[in-house]
Amino acid sequence: MTDLGSRNGVPRHVAIIMDGNGRWATRRGKPRSFGHRQGVEALRRTVRAAADMGIDVLTLYSFSSENWSRPQSEVRFLLELLRRFIRTDVAELHKSNVRIMIIGGRDGLEPALRTMFEEAETLTRENTALKLVIAFNYGSRQEITRAVQIIARKVAEGKIDPADITPAVIGNHLDTGGLPDPDLLIRTGGEQRLSNYLLWQCAYTEFVFLPEYWPEFDASLLSRAIEEFQSRDRRFGGVKAQTA
Repeated sequence: MTDLGSRNGVPRHVAIIMDGNGRWATRRGKPRSFGHRQGVEALRRTVRAAADMGIDVLTLYSFSSENWSRPQSEVRFLLELLRRFIRTDVAELHKSNVRIMIIGGRDGLEPALRTMFEEAETLTRENTALKLVIAFNYGSRQEITRAVQIIARKVAEGKIDPADITPAVIGNHLDTGGLPDPDLLIRTGGEQRLSNYLLWQCAYTEFVFLPEYWPEFDASLLSRAIEEFQSRDRRFGGVKAQTA
């Protein structure tokens, strides 16, 4: 779903690639796990800041479908951090009227984790403030593949005519169906690539790449990225009308 606007210069939808936890810790002579812990604190700061700034949707790349290839000790630690976050933070987010949505593949996940996801989504489903979208076990190519498979089944069942398949139809079958596309994507840690994140949705997204590592991220860095976003001339393939 494409949404070409932002309100009062504030992007409706901000997506973030939270990169650099391990490098941040290593530079300080600490284990990578220390960086991941501090990354959770940065996540909490960012959610509060996004809500305060009037952002409607905040989508965070927490664990990619490729991250399973990391050392198993690190994977187990990251999963435990996620469980702790859900156990300790969901109630507070619910009180703050935050809606939690989790995107990404769920097949193959342990049942207890899937249950935690479902309970968090169910508890906050009616909330109307910030939508906090957590991309877990997420890969954009995998997401698009799932959407195509669903559409193909509907075509085979006679529910969709192939001639009626439009970009909007495809978008509505993605994990983010019903959400506006990101206006702004921020990546921390100095890297400048999408890493299989929201490839379809970011067709007209503005990118801001920050050298700071994710554990350093806070309201001031979010504001800096938004200021950069506000300086961009967004034409969406067209030409702005000339003023006299």
